[in-house]
Amino acid sequence: MTIPTSSIEQVIPKQGAMAQPSAAPRRRRWRFVANGKAATGLALVAGYVLLAVIGPWIAPYDPDARSDALLQPPSAQHWFGTTHLGQDVFSQILVGARGVMLVGLTAGVVATVLSILVGVTAGYLGGFSDDGLSALSNVFLVIPALPLIIIVTSTITDAGDLVVALVIGLTSWAWGARVLRAQTLSLRRRDYVEAARATGETTWRIIGFEILPNLTAIIASGFVGTVIFAVMSEITLAFIGISSVSSWNWGTILFWAQSQQALAQGAWWWFVPAGLAIAVLGTALALINFGIDEFVSPRLRSAGRTRVRTADGHVVRMRVGFTPVLARPTAPPPPRQRHEGGFR
Repeated sequence: MTIPTSSIEQVIPKQGAMAQPSAAPRRRRWRFVANGKAATGLALVAGYVLLAVIGPWIAPYDPDARSDALLQPPSAQHWFGTTHLGQDVFSQILVGARGVMLVGLTAGVVATVLSILVGVTAGYLGGFSDDGLSALSNVFLVIPALPLIIIVTSTITDAGDLVVALVIGLTSWAWGARVLRAQTLSLRRRDYVEAARATGETTWRIIGFEILPNLTAIIASGFVGTVIFAVMSEITLAFIGISSVSSWNWGTILFWAQSQQALAQGAWWWFVPAGLAIAVLGTALALINFGIDEFVSPRLRSAGRTRVRTADGHVVRMRVGFTPVLARPTAPPPPRQRHEGGFR
């Protein structure tokens, strides 16, 4: 008896039809990086991280060093100009990137880890554990982060970037925990979770290998949102003079520019580079968040590219947020008939 060639191809590994589906998971794995928004955001954030690491080493001048070039516009010697004390603004931007990225990433990691531990545990275990952890989340949800940071930094005289990052992270996890709890409640009764529980898998293995992979996009989105909040909080504290002005970050640059009335003196180069650095970093993080949304939602991923052909041959482009209504062609009204006494 002869076996068809198609059957041989199906049973032999790495041959014929059995080898073709293996490319699909690989393509899906790189779909997020292939997204234009996500790729642009990741490249910009990677550039900022690189500047945070090597910035103090490649700075052309000491950011605290004074010179006779007072309030000089950008030139070949000072690319971003100088301050009222002759300090190089470009060097201050490079050195200040480390503090901003340290606070943002540290606070994001701390808040994300706490939200996963509390939210996923509460959603999966249920019962008294859910009630207790939910009550804890509600308590931290109403704690105002920014006033607490102001109190802590005012009490601790030598509070550095790490202390600010820890305070932001410890007060910013509650909302993410609530979201993860709600998603875990919908996942814990799925068939694959019930099958893993029936086979005798431990609780933490089910959480780590069955539930957490399905929450990756939500966790990543929460991490990005926390980083944005932490960066803005650090810059705001430095700008209003709450945190230490002796350590350089972009908020400190804006603080000195505002206190010395750089705008009134026409020294635009003193505050514009720091503002652009903050804006580009926020845009990069927002692009990563948009990329995560499009990666998770096929409806967003195909926005503007779905077409529907109507009965009369017209093509309608479907867009997110709009519900197209295709009107049927109306028939002409019947002719008016003449009767006795006039038309009817």
